[in-house]
Amino acid sequence: MESLFKPIQRKMPDLSSMMPESVNRVKIMALGDPGVGKSCLIKRFCEGRFLEKYISTIGIDYGVREVRVAGKSVKVNFWDVSGHPQYLEIRNEFYSDSQCIIVIYDISNRQSFSNIGKWLTEAVECGFDQARSTIVLVGTKTDKTRAISTDEGKRLAETNGFAFFEASAKSGEGVADMFTAVFQAVCKKAWAE
Repeated sequence: MESLFKPIQRKMPDLSSMMPESVNRVKIMALGDPGVGKSCLIKRFCEGRFLEKYISTIGIDYGVREVRVAGKSVKVNFWDVSGHPQYLEIRNEFYSDSQCIIVIYDISNRQSFSNIGKWLTEAVECGFDQARSTIVLVGTKTDKTRAISTDEGKRLAETNGFAFFEASAKSGEGVADMFTAVFQAVCKKAWAE
C-alpha cells in the first residue's frame, strides 16, 4: 500500500538575514513589604505611567521591556511579587532562576526598611543564588517626607555589597538611571560566565 504522506521537497529560503540579532533574557524580581512601590516602579519603567491609587498585587504581576546593554538587545522580565505573607509559596517559585533581586523599601516607612533582612533571608532560603546574581537596594517615594536618610540606606547597601539607589515612581526621578545601572550590572555578571 502506498503512503498517503509524501515528503514535500522544497528549498527553504535563507532567512538568517531577516532574523533579529540574538536576544538575551534577564529575570529580575522585585521584593519588599506591601505598599512600598514595587509595582509603581516597574510600571513607571515599562509603561511610562504612574498609578495614583494603591492596588495591592495579588500573587504576582509581570512586566517586560526590551533594552540595549553594551550594544546588545536584552529582554528584561520583571517579576513583581506580592509582599503579603500568604503569597510566600508563589514567591518561592521565582527565586532560583532570577539574575537579580531588587529589595525595595519606602523611605517614609521605617518598618519597610527594618524588614529588608527578612526579604533577603527569604530569597536565599528559597534558592536565590547570591554568588551568581545581583542584589540591589532601592529606597522609593523620594517625593515623601523621610523616615530613613539616604546615608542610612547607603550604609546598609555598602555593608552588604549591594548597589543602592533612590527613586520616585510618581515623579519618575531616578527610575531610568536606577534600572539602567541594574541592567548593566546584571548583564556584566551574566556575560562574564
